[in-house]
Parts: sequence; C-alpha cells; structure tokens
Amino acid sequence: MNTRPMMLAALLGALLAPAVSHAEDQDKDRDHPKAFVKDSAITTKIKAKLAAEHLGSLAKIHVETDANGVVWLSGTAVSQAEADKAVSIARATENVRDVKSQLVVKADK
Repeated sequence: MNTRPMMLAALLGALLAPAVSHAEDQDKDRDHPKAFVKDSAITTKIKAKLAAEHLGSLAKIHVETDANGVVWLSGTAVSQAEADKAVSIARATENVRDVKSQLVVKADK
C-alpha cells in the first residue's frame, strides 16, 4: 500500500485549513442581509443629517452602526457644541437604540 498520496493529502489539508477558515464570513453575527442594510441605512441617515447641519468638523466625524442599532461616533469636533449636536442628531434618528460617543474636541489651528 502506497502511503505517499495519503500523506501528501493530509499535509495539503493542514496547510490549507487556515486559509479556508479565514475565508469564512467575518459578519457571522448578522442573521440576515437585511440587518446589514438596516445598519447602513441608519449610518447614511445620520451622515445626511450631519451634512445638512453644516457642521465644521463633519469630515472628521466617523459614524458606525452595529447590528443592534447602536451608533458609534468617533473622530474630532472643533467644539463641544458640535460634538453635542452630532450626538443629538444621532439619538434623534429612527431605529437608533443608543449612541456611544468617542468624539474628542480639538479646535482647528
């Protein structure tokens, strides 16, 4: 019995296992594609509202929404008033369950 092909197959399988496991969907927590669309829609609505307010630090405010409807604001704002306004806008947006702000006030120089 020739064991060389079996050994080669086992070795090849061991080498490819990490690549196959890495190729799996990284968003396993999303039950359905509609969840991703809903999260993206919330993020888009907030960004549009921020743009309509003409906030000076708009380009420096990043908006992310997780699968539970929690919005994460990060980046910098030129004043505390702008940071507070961004949080207020996010909270007032439909389907937002909570807002977590990591905004840092940093005046432009």
